Amino acid sequence: MKISDLKDLLQEFENDIIFNADLKKKNWFNIGGKAKFFFKPTELKSLIKFLKILDKREKIHVIGAGSNTLITDEVFDGVIIKLGKNFNRLSALSSNIIISGAAVTDKKLSEFAAENHLSGFEFLSCIPGTVGGGIKMNAGCFGNEIKDILLSVQVVDHFGNMSLIPSTEISFDYRGNNLSDDLIFLSASFKGKNVSSKIILEKMKELKIKKNNNQPTKIKTSGSTFKNPINVTKKKAWELIKESVPSDIRFGDACISEKHSNFFVNKGNAKFSDMKKLINYVKKSVFKKTGINIEKEIKILEN
Repeated sequence: MKISDLKDLLQEFENDIIFNADLKKKNWFNIGGKAKFFFKPTELKSLIKFLKILDKREKIHVIGAGSNTLITDEVFDGVIIKLGKNFNRLSALSSNIIISGAAVTDKKLSEFAAENHLSGFEFLSCIPGTVGGGIKMNAGCFGNEIKDILLSVQVVDHFGNMSLIPSTEISFDYRGNNLSDDLIFLSASFKGKNVSSKIILEKMKELKIKKNNNQPTKIKTSGSTFKNPINVTKKKAWELIKESVPSDIRFGDACISEKHSNFFVNKGNAKFSDMKKLINYVKKSVFKKTGINIEKEIKILEN
């Protein structure tokens, strides 16, 4: 649809919509152009009404912390949705169950669990994303995944229809699941084990040290670029990359981290095309050297 038609159609949401919105600062790579329009609903009823009025006239992409996304430098021809403050709430339902909004950061959820003496959430303190994104990709590290603690997820489809899905009805795999892309995660319930906060905080500290010793921090990166291959080799993705690709390879300002070869870095002003070239080069080089086809873990948003 034309911008003018969209403005007329969505007039009542004008306070929550930015047309021709800049996306560069909304992701950890610090790469990206504009979005046709950007919608940040503050509450559920606003999101549902918006979806029903829009009625799938435009492509929809939901962004959380932007920690796992590479965004095109072109204008994204659709709507980017980022959930607002009322999707950022946490509450303890019982002594061992937590309800979390989808916009809550993984780190904040892990800290809330520690305050409520609940173990099982410690690994989330090392994942720089949101709960919604974590469920979408079955985020995990250090031997734990979000599926291990998930009880259910509340969702809405792109037509504005809500439903509650128990985790027992979801088929999870490594960094993914079988849930439709036509779903926006709203909130989720999680179950932990009652343990003293002191023990939980000690474990979180150990994991943080382990992460900082092995992964780059405070730079323009998007976490692990490729998934670890399953059932084809015992080697991790970073090992395959290290033995297949020159460490100093770069395209523009897009390069490989010196600290972790599965972390790709924007050294300054890398373009979308630079980072995508680096990703494709590494993928082809690993296959040529090892015969193993590594799959991307990051999400690439383009038209």
